[in-house]
Amino acid sequence: MGTMEDFGFFLSRTFATTKAKKSAWPFVPGTYFVLDAAAPVAVTTLGSVKLAEEVAAAKPKGLCIVGKVETENIGIEKIIRNVISNPAIRFFVCAGPEPPKHLTGATLLALFKNGVDAAMRIPGSPGMRPILPNIGRDEIDAFRRQVEPIDMVGCLDVAAIAARVEELARQPSRAPLAAFDVAIPDASAITPHLTATTAPPPERIKLDKGGYFVIEPRPDCIFVEHYDYKDRLVRTIEGKNARTVYWTLIQNGWVTKLDHAAYLGKELLRAELSRQHGFPFVQDAA
Repeated sequence: MGTMEDFGFFLSRTFATTKAKKSAWPFVPGTYFVLDAAAPVAVTTLGSVKLAEEVAAAKPKGLCIVGKVETENIGIEKIIRNVISNPAIRFFVCAGPEPPKHLTGATLLALFKNGVDAAMRIPGSPGMRPILPNIGRDEIDAFRRQVEPIDMVGCLDVAAIAARVEELARQPSRAPLAAFDVAIPDASAITPHLTATTAPPPERIKLDKGGYFVIEPRPDCIFVEHYDYKDRLVRTIEGKNARTVYWTLIQNGWVTKLDHAAYLGKELLRAELSRQHGFPFVQDAA
């Protein structure tokens, strides 16, 4: 997939942070692969990480960056900031499968066509929530001026995407643009930022009046016993996965405290992974 020694890059997987990061391009964390920071073509594979990996592995000449984007709001905001901070990018290819409900590809194409309205909503987008509240209108305008959108939404053919990248890269160069000075926000400076610490000691934990639960992964299900504080069995619950079990507990009002709900979610997921991968499960204390 190539190396990025000149820029201190590496082929990146998933990043997550709330801190500002502006030491080397791309400035904004995301799920992407950088091939050549000076190349003119960026590609989003929309909802598919696998397709992004395959396009990166094909190494088409002219490919700058390729990665997924699933959300029609925050994901698009991150793309805009990374693109406009690299004036080498002249083409933006939307390929791959549309994320259901979010419809990010159609939203991106609507953004190029219509911009945003006074409420920062993207007119013409079929997505659930096509609003860009965390980015400036000047950044959106710069994005729309800088790059030409290429509609390959729905295309899963790596060879076809690679061929289109190389075709675009052969188009005559234009006068170089100045890099847009993107102000990467430091979330901790504008919103509360907390560092998680250790959990409180057991003596500080208040019991859930709804009772307690004993979790047991079985070959065919996750089996849960619900007890009151006289150690009497109240009911049993079973489900194929953690999600169905904890929603059953919550919807029936059998869990009444947030910390207990968080604990049960963690333990039920551990039980599900135990079933899937065969490692021993011992339920943790609260």
